Amino acid sequence: MDQIESLIARYLRRLTVELGRSRHTVAAYRRDLGVYADWLAGRGLGLDAATEADVEAYVMALREGAATGAPLAATSVARMLSAVRGLHRFALEEGLVVEDVTAQLRPPKPAMRLPKAPSVEQTIALLEAAGGEEPQRIRDRALLELLYATGARISEALALDVDDLAPLRFEDAGVIRVTGKGAKQRIVPVGGYASAAIEDYLVRVRPVFAAAAKQASPALFLGVRGGRLSRQHAWLIIREAGERAGLEADALSPHTLRHAFATHLLQGGADVRVVQELLGHASVATTQIYTRVTVDLLTEAYREAHPRAR
Repeated sequence: MDQIESLIARYLRRLTVELGRSRHTVAAYRRDLGVYADWLAGRGLGLDAATEADVEAYVMALREGAATGAPLAATSVARMLSAVRGLHRFALEEGLVVEDVTAQLRPPKPAMRLPKAPSVEQTIALLEAAGGEEPQRIRDRALLELLYATGARISEALALDVDDLAPLRFEDAGVIRVTGKGAKQRIVPVGGYASAAIEDYLVRVRPVFAAAAKQASPALFLGVRGGRLSRQHAWLIIREAGERAGLEADALSPHTLRHAFATHLLQGGADVRVVQELLGHASVATTQIYTRVTVDLLTEAYREAHPRAR
């Protein structure tokens, strides 16, 4: 067990230092590989003794719940298998095993899950519900306007520093630099509404929040004590705005505005390749999920409106 734990620690260090994986990704890999290590130990196996059949049995144990205490969905199994495959590849590169027994294994294919996005009217209501003249409301409106205007992941938005706004020209909107997965940067346009909301926050609120901090922070979005805003706080912001807008709060998350951004662009006629670039997707196949959403909406509208549709 000590040997595999040492190997996992080295692999995670590589993910962090060499490959630039985020703290959240590394933490997820640590959890997933811990389950795998425990499962191997329960069968009296070390990583060097595991066979392809053993890994297939592990996948089955994940799907049936024998490895985790509850059955896992195909997406969760695929994620955990990805971590296991990465560990085995690393062990081969380090010369600790003579072959990668996971090389031919493929993850279970998840069912197509369409992202849920609010309508344009619902999105506008959500953004307006976040507003107000209180300092926190001004900040909240700026954050949500930015998420909807750029399609940024919540982690990307909260990682923004004030310096990332250098290219932004508030008088006529402009662009912003976003750092995504794998430390890849992309330039994303920012519309006039988001630009105005950010300017309002920077002028009226951020200096007040920054003054409360013991140590200056470069972060764009600050909490009332001057520290960088957390993901948990961002989650509460959108939930509370949703409740005020009369939306179903349980269906809302910080990712909601990213889904809305993509769906509304495609509905407006944007090319899927452009949306892919704006979202920072490595593969256009990921972006094409949103085209399925828009096709479904068109089909529904057709069936409702066309006299010969039924």
